[in-house]
Amino acid sequence: MKPRMVDLFCGAGGAGMGYHRAGFDVVGVDIAPQPNYPFEFHQGDALEYLAAHWREFDAAHGSPPCQASCNLTTGTNAGREYQQLIPATRAALAATGLPTIIENVQGSDLRRDLTLCGEMFGLAVIRHRYFELGGWSGFAPAHKPHRGRVAGMRHGEWFTGPYFAVYGEGGGKGTVAQWQQAMGIDWTDDRHEIAEAIPPAYTTHVGVQLLDHLSMTKAVAS
Repeated sequence: MKPRMVDLFCGAGGAGMGYHRAGFDVVGVDIAPQPNYPFEFHQGDALEYLAAHWREFDAAHGSPPCQASCNLTTGTNAGREYQQLIPATRAALAATGLPTIIENVQGSDLRRDLTLCGEMFGLAVIRHRYFELGGWSGFAPAHKPHRGRVAGMRHGEWFTGPYFAVYGEGGGKGTVAQWQQAMGIDWTDDRHEIAEAIPPAYTTHVGVQLLDHLSMTKAVAS
């Protein structure tokens, strides 16, 4: 039987798909409907679900909403209030005693146990993300130098480059098909869902290491 991972604040399943590819049986939870989530899904409050069901899982991942920390929103929505759920998520995960992961954007209040970038995995996005690990440790690949610019229109000028800007609705940011390929996402063609996701390659990398940790823990216990 595969180890089970609960994917909190799951969105359309970028993180969940990575854990699935690593070898986990994944269950997603989100307050909003997620019709394109590719695995078992429960709609509801993520932290309430965790409190009620954590004993059913071997590990837990949380990607709390990032708008309170993201430069893209804090810069363009001055004065708008966003709920900061990282502290509550951290406390709820720690209370389970499970091996845990919290993922969020640059600028968020996370320990930078891992910082992952699309260039580490040969992707056409940069998309730096922080990962805070609870109850176990992991490593990141070497952070390779970026190869050039992000393609797109800025200030009336078109720039070429090996990366796409996977966010927003403005022109010059690539087609849906280009976004899908850049992110390694093929189960949804919804632009907003892709923009909110993380590349599955990130959590495949994390998940493989976590499976090794779980295997070693089980071996020691037996």
